[in-house]
Amino acid sequence: MSRMLRAMQVALLPLAACAPLAHADTPLSLAQAVQRALAHNHDARLADIAVASADAAQVQAQAAPNPSLTVQTANINPAAGVGPGSLRSKTVDSTFRIDQLIERGGKRELRGVAAERLARAARSDAADTRRQLRRDVSLAYFDLLAAQERVVILDELAKLSDHTLDAAEKRQRAGDLAAADVARLRIDTLRARNDAEGAVADLAQARRALELLLGEDGGGIPVATDGWPSTAPATAVGAVDGRADVLAARARADAAIAARRLAQAGRTRDVSVGVQFEHYPTSATNQLGSGNSVGISVQVPLFVRYHNEGEIRAAEAAVDAAGESLLRARQQARADADKAAADVRATSARSERFERDILPAARKASDAGEFAFTHGASSVMDVLDVRRAYRSAQLDALAARADFAKSVAAYDAATTEESKE
Repeated sequence: MSRMLRAMQVALLPLAACAPLAHADTPLSLAQAVQRALAHNHDARLADIAVASADAAQVQAQAAPNPSLTVQTANINPAAGVGPGSLRSKTVDSTFRIDQLIERGGKRELRGVAAERLARAARSDAADTRRQLRRDVSLAYFDLLAAQERVVILDELAKLSDHTLDAAEKRQRAGDLAAADVARLRIDTLRARNDAEGAVADLAQARRALELLLGEDGGGIPVATDGWPSTAPATAVGAVDGRADVLAARARADAAIAARRLAQAGRTRDVSVGVQFEHYPTSATNQLGSGNSVGISVQVPLFVRYHNEGEIRAAEAAVDAAGESLLRARQQARADADKAAADVRATSARSERFERDILPAARKASDAGEFAFTHGASSVMDVLDVRRAYRSAQLDALAARADFAKSVAAYDAATTEESKE
């Protein structure tokens, strides 16, 4: 692996030289990339903000209604005047009143239950965002690693083409090779150089994709330093009810049930109780004052035309919708896990075949073909054929490694429970 990293550093020098000095290469492991994304990714931060908002809504829902204070003056007669003396002796009717709504039917408790379930759903949503972010960062990281290795492979092939072209030109000057064959090799060398430069451009794009997930500006140019996964995980898929998106759907279903009970409780009448103190003194000019008095009032709504039917029907529909969403989340989680397990098995077998059989055979054939051509024992078409076959085998093997690594990351994400977040 250290040999591969050194080769990467040499191959990536042209790209690093073109980058601004303020953005130097930053070695980055997969674990470091995940931690940086969890700390700075905008979607993860928005999910945390949504949790804080849901917690605030829970506090609001559980609060008891506040009493209201009314201060009122009345019976001010401009013609008769308000009488002499202090402010308290003025013949003005002053009223101080306190009203309190008394909720019945357990409405406050049901509001609190519904809000608590929604807050739980928000926390599960945040956990699911982190789960998906880990998967996306892993996929982008392995894309970056593959892009880095592709640069190395194609740069080495371009150098090999240059070397072969030099040997062909020597054979041409010695009269051992036709000019048309040298022209074919020159064209193939130019194509190899174009492929190498295209790989550098693809590498820059892979870096930008990972940087976007990391959510940082000016954090340096990421360089993947981890290797490829060497072993496949056990892919027995068990229950997926503990996955964050399923738990979020379950919490919303529970919240919908609580909201339906709250709508049904709306048929229970709430009572408003009021207590007032009234001060209305008499004076020489106004003998109608009543002195000090107190009063009590009770307000009860009359369900004459409407009995909360619309709210109850809407709540029942919301319960049905939440139940369907829960079933869909379970099915999707199961399908994700099954597909991910199948992908791991398939990509593992494919990668193993390339590493064990195809790539060594292609490398052996390429070395033999290059040696034979350099020593005049094979034709131009023969060396081009083995070179292209070897390049194809290398790139296919690299793609197989990347597919296997990404399938492992997808399997981990598909089977991760919220408690492990």
